[in-house]
This record gives sequence, C-alpha cells and structure tokens, in this order.
Amino acid sequence: MKTVCDLNLCNGCMACAEKCPKKCISIIDNIKNFNAVIDESICINCKLCQRTCPNITKVKKLKPTEWMQGWAEKDIRVNSTSGGAAASIIKKFIMEGGYVASCLFRDGNFVFDITNDLTMAKKFAGSKYVKSNPSGIYNKIQERLKTDKVLFIGLPCQVAAVKNYIKNQDHLYTVDLICHGTPSIKLLEKYLEEKGYNISNLEDIKFRNKLDMGLFINGKKVEKPRVLDDYLCTFLNSVNYTDNCYSCQYASLDRVSDITLGDSWGSEYVEEKNNGISLILCQTEKGKELIKGINMSIKDVDLNNAIKKNHQLIHPSVKTNKRDMFLTRIISGKSYTYSTFISLPKVVIKQIIKKLLIKLHLLKY
Repeated sequence: MKTVCDLNLCNGCMACAEKCPKKCISIIDNIKNFNAVIDESICINCKLCQRTCPNITKVKKLKPTEWMQGWAEKDIRVNSTSGGAAASIIKKFIMEGGYVASCLFRDGNFVFDITNDLTMAKKFAGSKYVKSNPSGIYNKIQERLKTDKVLFIGLPCQVAAVKNYIKNQDHLYTVDLICHGTPSIKLLEKYLEEKGYNISNLEDIKFRNKLDMGLFINGKKVEKPRVLDDYLCTFLNSVNYTDNCYSCQYASLDRVSDITLGDSWGSEYVEEKNNGISLILCQTEKGKELIKGINMSIKDVDLNNAIKKNHQLIHPSVKTNKRDMFLTRIISGKSYTYSTFISLPKVVIKQIIKKLLIKLHLLKY
C-alpha cells in the first residue's frame, strides 16, 4: 500500500486528494488512524500530493508577537463557547467585504463551507471535538481569492494544508484553533448510536457550552448537567485521538497562522470566567489587521500562564496505554461505555457518583 505521507500518520486534511489531477487518492479511516492511499495504477507521479501534504511540505511557523485575552460584546459572547473572539473576527471580516471559510455541522457531517452571509457564518460557532472533513473547501477558497479576501479558520494542520494548496496568499487570512487532538467521526457515530441517535438525522450537535462539558443533541445534554458523557471522558483524557495527533508538529508556541485562538484558562478575571474568555495570539501583520477595531474587551495576558493552561502550545497530547486499551476494545466490537470504563475506570466511577449525588439532591446542577 502506497501512502502520501508516512503510514498511519495522515491528519485527514484531505488536501492531497483534492489536489491530485488524476483523483487517485483515497482517505482511509480505520478509527485508530488515517491514511491517504494512492492508486498506483492511475498515479502519474506528479508529486503534487506530497507538495501539498502538511506532514511532508513544512509550513513556516512564527512566534507570537502579541498575546492577549478578552471577550466579545454580549450578543456575540452569549452564543459562543468561549469569549467570542472567533465570532467577533468573523463579523468584522464579513462586514468589511470578505468571505469566511470554516467548519459546520450539516447532514450528519462536520464539513467546511465558505460564505459572506453573517447568518450562515453563525453556524461556524462552537467547538468541534471530532475530525472534520475539509474536502472541497480548498478549491472554493482558491476560486474566491481571485476576486475577494478570504479568512480561513481551522485546526493548525488544516491551516498548513490551505497554505500549501494555495500559492497566491496575498488576500488569504488564517486563524488556527488550539487543538488537543481529534478522534475519527466513526467513534462519535458509534457512541451516539449506542445512545439511540442516528447522526445523519440530527439537526444540531455541540460538545460543550460555557459552563458544562458534554454532548448536546438538538439542544439537550446527553448526560445530566455537570456530568461528563463517555465520549467527552475519552476526549478530555486523550484516549480517542488518531495516531497522528500524538506526534503533531503544530503543537508548539510557533504557529502557522496569522492568529491563534483558544480559551484563556486560569484567567485572573474571575468574574468573567463563567461567560467565557478567549486567548488570542497574534503572529503577523495580517493578524494585527484582523483584530484591529474588533468589538471586544481586550486585556493583557500572562503568556507563561496561558502556556501552562494550554499544553498544546508546548507539546502534543501524550499517548498512554489507556488509549490502546480503549481502541483495542472498540475495534474488537465492544461498546463505547464498556471500553471507556475499562480504560478510564476512576473517571467513569466519578461521573457515576456525581449522577447519584444529583439524583439524591446532594449535588446541585
């Protein structure tokens, strides 16, 4: 089997498949890892896939020149999982005549689209703790850049793929999101199926709100407030990511984008924490342009504290034997609940106790 990048280390950005002139590349998702597989009977050995792959063709990374924290105006912040920095940047960019490309949930899939419509752009809001599918977005961005400026918001590996794919970047602006790692969507589908949901039939799915981590299906939380579901247990404990995430070259303080966004965990603005506070790292002049004049309360931030609370600014998530325990059982056909309990018994028992205390009215929502 011939693959574009090293075996089992594909990040699933799909850029190589979209770039291939012979369409001879298939992205294979086997839950544990992704691979971009080449059909050698069709391949003309043009090497375009390798020149596009962010694992092979490295993208220049820059150290942040400015770092800050802040929160958006109330009407934007209330609909954001954090402080609303991404939504504020999107609003300003579109109002100034630009287009925005990012991820949204549609017809059971996490896909990318591009728009200059503020109403549609609201669908980009919210964290997505799963691998998304950027297929098709690269060509859309490339075409739009012929006449307009475009802002791309995605994970660092996806930003790198966009930069490798598109040569004329004069009017391209990029924002990357601090990333723990991402699981195959097959894991999310399996968990939801066990809970009685068909992902293809869902109107909306969210992975957290301001005060609570957990899956929200069509606005209703799968578990009780303050209780983590099994999917979030595995995600937050780094046991359900694909192989490439544990060796991610983009989990560092040097970034590939104009701006990096995340949560300002551990902020000293305690009174604002429950409403969400965004962390903003700015690397370029384009980044400064993006945040200039946005309607946000901007404050200084202690970079050392920000790094301490976001380890992905230093190193990738660490793979432990718990991850192998979990995925071995999943792949063998065991249920998500059983596989989570075997790999994370203390975490699961803690959630069971929480549910019991809530039921007994000994723990408030």
